Amino acid sequence: MKKISIIISALVFISSAVFSQGQLDAYKYSQTDLGGTARYLGMGGAFGALGGDISVMSANPAGLAVYRSSEIVTTLSHKVISTSTNQPTATGSSNRFNFDNIAYVGYFPSSNDAGILGWNVGFSYNRLKDYHRNYTMLSMGDKDYSLSDYIAERANAKGVHKDDLSYSNGYDPYASPNGNDWLSVLGYDAVFIDAMDVGNRYISAFGENVNGTMHPFQLSGRELNVRERGAIDQYNIAFGLNISDIALVGANVAITNISYHYNSYFAEDFANNNYLNLENWLRTEGSGYALNVGAILRPVNFLRVGVAYNSPTWYEMTDRYQATANSVTNYWDEPRIDIRTPEGITEYQYRSPDKWLFSVAAIIGRTALLSVDYELTNYKNMKMYDWEGIEDQVTNNEVNTNFASVGALRVGGEVKVTPRFAVRAGAAWIGNPMNNVLKNATSEVYTVGTIPHYTTEESITNYTVGLGYRFTSNFYMDIACVLKAQKENLYGFSKIYADNELIINSTPTVLKTNTTHVALTLGYKF
Repeated sequence: MKKISIIISALVFISSAVFSQGQLDAYKYSQTDLGGTARYLGMGGAFGALGGDISVMSANPAGLAVYRSSEIVTTLSHKVISTSTNQPTATGSSNRFNFDNIAYVGYFPSSNDAGILGWNVGFSYNRLKDYHRNYTMLSMGDKDYSLSDYIAERANAKGVHKDDLSYSNGYDPYASPNGNDWLSVLGYDAVFIDAMDVGNRYISAFGENVNGTMHPFQLSGRELNVRERGAIDQYNIAFGLNISDIALVGANVAITNISYHYNSYFAEDFANNNYLNLENWLRTEGSGYALNVGAILRPVNFLRVGVAYNSPTWYEMTDRYQATANSVTNYWDEPRIDIRTPEGITEYQYRSPDKWLFSVAAIIGRTALLSVDYELTNYKNMKMYDWEGIEDQVTNNEVNTNFASVGALRVGGEVKVTPRFAVRAGAAWIGNPMNNVLKNATSEVYTVGTIPHYTTEESITNYTVGLGYRFTSNFYMDIACVLKAQKENLYGFSKIYADNELIINSTPTVLKTNTTHVALTLGYKF
């Protein structure tokens, strides 16, 4: 078979079928960091029953009713993010200065001696998630299998004809009504794979044909570079009521914006100076809204009990994406092949999981407090829809099968060393909702578009410390430090099974991300 070197110019079109998001994307957009004011961070985020901090406004809006004065507060932070791998050593790091939040709380007391003693309103901006990260992997995965082997078997599973995988007479395989797999199309046109003479079967293009028998070239090297950027930002409008200093209730509307930018470069080297390169770009933008309600009870002066429900966030999402690929293979003794996919745009809807928050706090005189939060998130309730609101049944069935409800535990304490100076400490543990099938890759994980790489997570741990100082009765400053540790399994591409037999193996690389987060909050009460 002969191919010529071509560069396909970028086209723009809308498709809601060939590049809709998958189960791991739904999970990625549901995740948030431990973030907020320095006091909130210093106590591990355990404020569900304590209230009195703008960071808890969205989690339990009843915490707004704890305020007995109006307040303006803002937080600046600095993050150092470092990554490392288990084979061979490859690291990445970045430094980030962020403006994490700003808020206003208004307190309006009533003249009542019982019943409604006062009410509060609050407006806040909070950064919930920072996607900023760089990392590099070298020699990742099983060298017995190449990305080209994976794409070939993926194309085999789709059963598409080779005539449907390349341009001809104005036919665009990426915009095909047949819903061709983008990665199969790209792999075929960039000569990662080739069609066999008999049937719609595909094999890797990296090998030597000896008397009609394909002998694969030895894979000598592999590299993956990933660059992530973006954030999840939230704006809250909240209302709280104080009923007889016994029951505090609240509600809020949360407007959330997602911005996620991804760029990856993947390369494999083979014997005889053969190689393949794949580069991907993805930009996701979305906005959504949620409704949250909560209550705090004070049965006795030293005890507070809180409960809150956070509804799903209903998002409108837009993806923009493109990929380039090139290869050199001596199998056909041909020049380098350069391919660029069309620029794609997909609009769709996403519903995040809902949450329940259960909290208890003990107030020890005027000198100390201790608080515990337990947050239960139902990841089975994540849903993907097309832009018209029609359910993506394939993705949603995978979510329902591979994810479960999971808890997050936050604990924190504060001690006032003097009336003006306080020390704080806390911790937060976030569980992993993925089942063992997904975590251990005992079945194929189908990725969307032309990005074959994915990660599965383990639990996340945060350890926190903080200090607070009141300069006057009105002006105060808090500082906190959070040490976050996260471990992931990174796959260059998925394993593939046929009739419960493993036919393409992929060995994960362990990716460790450690984040040091220092936050400074300034507040003024009036």
